[in-house]
Amino acid sequence: MHWIPLNHNSQLETIAEKSYLQPQVIFKHSTRCSISSMALNRLEKSTAPVGVDYYYLDLLAYRIVSDAIADKWKIEHESPQVLIIRNGDCVFDTSHNGISMQVISTQLER
Repeated sequence: MHWIPLNHNSQLETIAEKSYLQPQVIFKHSTRCSISSMALNRLEKSTAPVGVDYYYLDLLAYRIVSDAIADKWKIEHESPQVLIIRNGDCVFDTSHNGISMQVISTQLER
């Protein structure tokens, strides 16, 4: 799986713009949380749908970016968390044990 590092607020506008061409997935990960590590492991062991950009946000290093995500897409911050951005909007988010590639794939098909 190819992760694009998400480490600056300016990337959020790029993600929004690119979401008009193809879905964008953001994974918010806490490197100190065992649930977050399990979610990351599940994602990386799965086959990711193609035609999607996957962003990885280290919450401990870039909490300010996580706060900007919550503000931009009007979602509550959670950790771990997956967001799907399409046509400039967050069309789906889930957290903790709800994170799996199967769930992401199902939501991308909608």
